Amino acid sequence: MQDIGAIHRKEYDLEADGVGKDGEADRIVIARAPGRLHLLGEHCLSPGLFLSAAIDRWAQVAISPRKDGSLRFYAPNLSERKRTTMASLKYKREDRWANYAKVAIHLFSELGVSLKGLNFTVIGDIPQSVGLASSTAIEIATAMALREMLGFEFDDRALAVALASTHRLYFEQEPCLADYLAGLCWGDEEFLVIDEANLSITGIKSPLAGYRLVLTDSRVPRLGTEAEIETRKLDIAAAVQKLSHRREGASLREFVAEDLMDSMGNLPEKIRRRSLYAVQDIQRVHDAGELLRRADLPSFAKLIFHSHEGLRDLYEISCPEIDWMVKRAQETPGVCGARMAGEGFGGCTYALVKGDAVDEYRNRLDDYERIFGFHPLIHEVGLASGNRILSGPSSCE
Repeated sequence: MQDIGAIHRKEYDLEADGVGKDGEADRIVIARAPGRLHLLGEHCLSPGLFLSAAIDRWAQVAISPRKDGSLRFYAPNLSERKRTTMASLKYKREDRWANYAKVAIHLFSELGVSLKGLNFTVIGDIPQSVGLASSTAIEIATAMALREMLGFEFDDRALAVALASTHRLYFEQEPCLADYLAGLCWGDEEFLVIDEANLSITGIKSPLAGYRLVLTDSRVPRLGTEAEIETRKLDIAAAVQKLSHRREGASLREFVAEDLMDSMGNLPEKIRRRSLYAVQDIQRVHDAGELLRRADLPSFAKLIFHSHEGLRDLYEISCPEIDWMVKRAQETPGVCGARMAGEGFGGCTYALVKGDAVDEYRNRLDDYERIFGFHPLIHEVGLASGNRILSGPSSCE
């Protein structure tokens, strides 16, 4: 990735040693946050239970103070510059990526922190529009850099909750709390079992040494899918309402497949199928954590493939292109599970592929464009490791 410190100094006319041309010290803080992948659990109602991973693709944010009251934003990857002030800090459609940095600024302002002028530089290499939470990573990296610069005591879980709440108010849309927990609380080369109900994050050291996460963007257009996705959420909510007369205040996480079978007469078939998938995937998160701890890779792979079959047959948000990709992965020796990622109806698949099998996996996708007419984009990533603060008083580097 580009040297964001050098880019920031050049953009804002700071000397290489951090001293501005007026002779005063200009403190630069650089923080980074990873993209994230939810391997299981992302289609269950909140509070959710997820098997997730922070990946080694990043959003980096550099900040430094200004003497005036201006907020300046620079994205060298896009050659774009945005600007505002604390008094005018609000969502603007034309500010696009800068709005995510503004979420973090708004959070600290609401906490009563006195903020004046600041310079921001934002870069990243997280693949876009494939469900890897690239925008959330900008919010997190900005918040971590501000926390470091201000010396503000704010533990990671509390910061995750506060950012999600501020995002909800700022954009008037419901965020996924697990995205923030994964982006803030990851450990080196770990899978994460994330429980939104109690904010617990259990790290499981990856037993997949020598494997790569291969993300394949199907390039299938996803226009007009929001209504279908919302319908499925409403179906699950209806199932909870039907079942909850037996357990006051219950959520779907408190039921098992037998509960749905017992209630078949009270549940329309469509709602039962959707809910059955959600209940099964919640159990798969528990099972996957144990299989990873035992390094039982064949059983783990089977579980991941079963989850995709449920997305296809029960939750019904897959599509022929995605199913074809998962089938090719299943036929490739050295693949430890593959599944659709993201909200559905196109988007991306992930496959856990042994290093020496990646070329074979790619070869098996050669016919995809000829059959479906879309050219897939393939990204190889690993699990995240390393420092969060790259430059600042408490930097490890």
